[in-house]
Amino acid sequence: MSRISRPLVTSLSALALAAAGLTVTAGTAHAATCSQDYLPLPDPSCQPGDLNPDVTQGTIDSTICVSGWTATVRPSSSYTTALKKKQIVEYGYTDTSTSDYEEDHFVPLELGGSPKSELNLWPEPEYGDTTAANKDTVENKLKKAVCAGTVTLTDAQDAIMTDWTTALSSLGLG
Repeated sequence: MSRISRPLVTSLSALALAAAGLTVTAGTAHAATCSQDYLPLPDPSCQPGDLNPDVTQGTIDSTICVSGWTATVRPSSSYTTALKKKQIVEYGYTDTSTSDYEEDHFVPLELGGSPKSELNLWPEPEYGDTTAANKDTVENKLKKAVCAGTVTLTDAQDAIMTDWTTALSSLGLG
């Protein structure tokens, strides 16, 4: 009876686990519960977005439209890094280097997104055609429009949760 080499068995096992929707990390199998199919958006069943109840149309002049306000609500990097590591596994990313992802607020703090909610934070890849840097540009333009009174806060939040890549054009800003 012929023996199959250990590397081949390991590769075949990883392939079988991947076909079953599992990923291998640190010698154990974990369910990949969030889909990458929505990229550059998060999986809506995992991160549908979540709002900060302190930010409303009536409070924007004392919250998001105040320079530096987001720094007062931004979670610590120790919190977001731990969450990023967990969510990289949940998304089944093969690249597990934390430096290749930004733990991003789906609804940005600049538009009243919840600072610490796992429904609003996700590991956004820093690679590809549409990255976190592209999203930052959209967020800044939307915040300026909200603070200028050109767009309502709710409309900006809805547009970014629907599809941040089309948010500006859907609101007539791009």
